[in-house]
Amino acid sequence: MKRNKIAIKFSLLYLFILLTLHVKGEVKLPRLIGNGMVLQRDVPLNIWGWANPSEKVRVKFIGKSYVTRADDKGNWQINLPAMVSGGPYDMEINQIRIENILIGDVWLSSGQSNMELPLHRVMDLYSAEIKQIDNDQIRFFRSSSRKDFKNTQVDFPDGNWKAATQENVMEFSAVAYFFANKLYRRYQVPIGIISTAIGGSPIESWISTDNVKGYLEEWNNKQAHNDSVRAKIHQESPDKLKYNWIKEINSNDPGVSVWSKEDVDVSNWPEISVPGYWGDKGVDLRQGSIWFCKEFEVTDSLVNQDAVLRLGRIIDSDSAFINGTFVGTVSYQYPPRIYNVPKGILKPGKNKLMVRIISNGWKGGFVEEKPYELRFASQKIDLTGDWKYHVGAKVSPEHIPGNLQFMPGGLFNGLIHPIVGFKLKGAIWYQGESNTGRGKEYEELSKKLVTDWRKNLNQPELPFLYVQLANLGLPSKVPVESGWAEVRDAQRRTLELPNTGMAVAFDLGEWNDIHPLNKKEIGRRLALEAARVAYSNDTLVSSGPLYDSMQIESGYVILTFKSVGAGLYANSLLKGFQICGEDGHFEWANAVVLTKNTVKVWNHKISNPKTVRYGWEDNPVESNLKNKDGLPASPFTTVNK
Repeated sequence: MKRNKIAIKFSLLYLFILLTLHVKGEVKLPRLIGNGMVLQRDVPLNIWGWANPSEKVRVKFIGKSYVTRADDKGNWQINLPAMVSGGPYDMEINQIRIENILIGDVWLSSGQSNMELPLHRVMDLYSAEIKQIDNDQIRFFRSSSRKDFKNTQVDFPDGNWKAATQENVMEFSAVAYFFANKLYRRYQVPIGIISTAIGGSPIESWISTDNVKGYLEEWNNKQAHNDSVRAKIHQESPDKLKYNWIKEINSNDPGVSVWSKEDVDVSNWPEISVPGYWGDKGVDLRQGSIWFCKEFEVTDSLVNQDAVLRLGRIIDSDSAFINGTFVGTVSYQYPPRIYNVPKGILKPGKNKLMVRIISNGWKGGFVEEKPYELRFASQKIDLTGDWKYHVGAKVSPEHIPGNLQFMPGGLFNGLIHPIVGFKLKGAIWYQGESNTGRGKEYEELSKKLVTDWRKNLNQPELPFLYVQLANLGLPSKVPVESGWAEVRDAQRRTLELPNTGMAVAFDLGEWNDIHPLNKKEIGRRLALEAARVAYSNDTLVSSGPLYDSMQIESGYVILTFKSVGAGLYANSLLKGFQICGEDGHFEWANAVVLTKNTVKVWNHKISNPKTVRYGWEDNPVESNLKNKDGLPASPFTTVNK
């Protein structure tokens, strides 16, 4: 009996040792190397991860085995030979099995919100097409976490590969999806997208800290200043730091939980026309809350139908109620307001829509030329026109500086560095809105971004494609200076770097929305440039005319363009050109297509012209120079820098 107990103890101890060794010996992989991943075709590949020091690691893939050992820090890497496109395949790495791997082309997609903007935000333009998406050959990896931005990260804290199916696709970047779809249709190989864009991010946050030291020093100084101010406030009046602006509004707004109800009496509320900005219409409110009420009629036949409430764009945040029932909210100004109204909320006859808006201190209101209506399957109820309104609460909080959001180099640390080692076909980039007003430095930063990524990703000739800023705001009636135009010209000059391509977009924007919906055409134009830069198709016309040089002849300026394809489109009265003399004062200019690749520009009031510029405003929507392939010319200035 005693011997049996001893034997059992030794057996349990042996089993424990085996289990312990197994746990200690587990290989760990970065998130990019996982189920459903896409690997880059036609180039040697890296598979890497972590294990115990000196541990043996074996990779089995497509009938071959590859063996290495972890170094003294536990890092290991195995190099695989170049492979042709195909799949799905499985891979074994010691005890780990990775399934459903494709080999094709992998693109990095990054920038700010216009690249981040998901497909569900562009349903108004592409609803039928998006509802048909079901393509396992297009896959996305998305990570957006920024938990640690001060140190370079070796892995993403979240994210996994997902196929472009109805279950997943609504959250895919719209630009990146349409780009990937064009590539897939043209080349018939799997397309992988690593999506890292972050809304509001400036370009310097995406460059490694070694290359933005001056910006980082300035950022650290501002951060230190903010910290010292907060520390002083905490010492003198700790309660100030606990101030909750929204709580303050709610506690001073008599309409909270009252005016949202169905039976609230609004007969004595003043009227205002919607859409529009209330400050333009005499309502004195900059920061605080305001309520709007619209009564509308619903026929018996519509009551039992599902409906969608469209409230355009609202500055800044809103909550909507129909007949006392909450139907939706959005916390900031840019997303479109699309609220589902289930059956049972509407009633025959008069219905009441109540919208509470919180204004952060800019020009609050309902943005014009957006949809404001209640939509049914076959009918719409217009909600524009006279509404009732009542100011809820006016609050003027004291400004207390907080932590600065985007550290120079921070997004590189968290979202680009984890990609090092993962081979790419190229990168697509859509950013610049956060750098307007600092356009003169953008050219240096833009070129630095490209060279920085190529160096750190160990791909010195990495194709880099990007989107030039779209148009925004009302067109100018006279020539003006423009921060947006400065950034666009800096983006144009980035084409001086090899293996770069630019998609012009000033004709695809919306004057009243920094996030225009036409992402499909942007994806198409990026794919055209990809064909030239990444797939070596020199016969395809991939961009519109690009300014090349100028010559002054007897008061006229002759501009020469490249990338004209079959030639400049001549059957239009050219608009968008400006000209100035020695005094630097710009006037609108006359312009005509002179030859296949030249344009003559003049203004008879300026006898000695010095500079020409084109599309030089925030919204150069009337600028119409293009080539015969229909691709628009990039805005430019002839000033040499």
